[in-house]
Amino acid sequence: MQVYLVGGAVRDALLGLAVKERDWVVVGGTREELLRLHYREVGRDFPVFLHPDTHEEYALARLERKVSPGYRGFTVEFGPEVTLEEDLARRDLTINAIAQAADGTLIDPHGGKRDLKARLLRHVSPAFIEDPVRVLRVARFAARFAPLGFRVAPETLALMHAMVERHEIDALVAERVWQETEKALREPRASEFFRVLRECGALKPIYPEIDALFGVPQPAQWHPEIDTGLHTLMVLDQAALLSPLPQVRFAALVHDLGKGTTPVEEWPSHRGHEERSVALLEAMAERLRLPGEYRDLGIIVARFHGVVHRAFELRPKTVLEFLERADAFRRPERFAQALLACEADSRGRTGLENIPYPQRVYLQAARDAAAAIRPSPDDIATHAGAKMAELLHRRRLGAIGEVRERSQAGG
Repeated sequence: MQVYLVGGAVRDALLGLAVKERDWVVVGGTREELLRLHYREVGRDFPVFLHPDTHEEYALARLERKVSPGYRGFTVEFGPEVTLEEDLARRDLTINAIAQAADGTLIDPHGGKRDLKARLLRHVSPAFIEDPVRVLRVARFAARFAPLGFRVAPETLALMHAMVERHEIDALVAERVWQETEKALREPRASEFFRVLRECGALKPIYPEIDALFGVPQPAQWHPEIDTGLHTLMVLDQAALLSPLPQVRFAALVHDLGKGTTPVEEWPSHRGHEERSVALLEAMAERLRLPGEYRDLGIIVARFHGVVHRAFELRPKTVLEFLERADAFRRPERFAQALLACEADSRGRTGLENIPYPQRVYLQAARDAAAAIRPSPDDIATHAGAKMAELLHRRRLGAIGEVRERSQAGG
């Protein structure tokens, strides 16, 4: 029985990156041998075991054969007769198909080291087209490694396009699409995930609401970049700079979905796009079974980003109404996240990436000042019901007004 370090740990070490987790492949071994050595079996579809001390994953070398359409249409063969080379050949990208022996020797039958040096994401074999999830994975790796100069190899992009043309990706289930998307949103260049999907033609069938934004113009006065799709990816880039939270990045991504449904005769104006964005997001959330935290934050940003941008034009009464509608008092963390996404929207414009955005500071301070208003014991003794609500409302308006005056005075 021989054990090899494989996959991301080898790749990242060769790139000089921190290795976060290590995976191992066992060649020439059996399930019974590993169980005798007190490994704990956890694999559902094929044998994967946790080391008794390190708890790292060890998988028996295996082969996969395509037997039916879709990403679940595989049979898995494993056993002591499966070689390391056969196991590596089933992997998606050459940079993920490098193994390291116990003595440090690298086994690289598909040129992974070469592609690491060339900064290429290249498929291992023509069998790449058998698994539609690989389209999403390649786009996600592009999002991760774009800051290092990686790009998708032209021949791999061509295979991905062929998979779209053959409707292979239609077999993707909602849970897997979202799983890969959420991972991509955590990557340093999350926008590259959507760029690559669009380049191979996969964005339209997977995220039609986002694809529809490309080619839709906006007023050049406010959007020098013109194209709504380009603006959307620029906003996502800004959100990635402002926050590591994938929820904030997602809200930035979907804030303008309604512009993709604006009638052509109304271009470049997009009146009412906010509520159209909300409707499209709700449909997307149902289709992909999005977690509530992503859906709810996205809806707040889609519905209110225009209000946030105009914050200094609003009277305290309107600001308070907005805070209440955005549930800012009950969900202060989510409100702060929404403001970050709105700032990303403001900065996601050509030549305006570094403009100040005092609206976020003002509205956060207004929310905090209003939330700090509490009834005193005398108030409780002398006011009840509607009178108490009216008193607190009046005081909150006063607190917001004071914050507004300080903001306008530069304080």
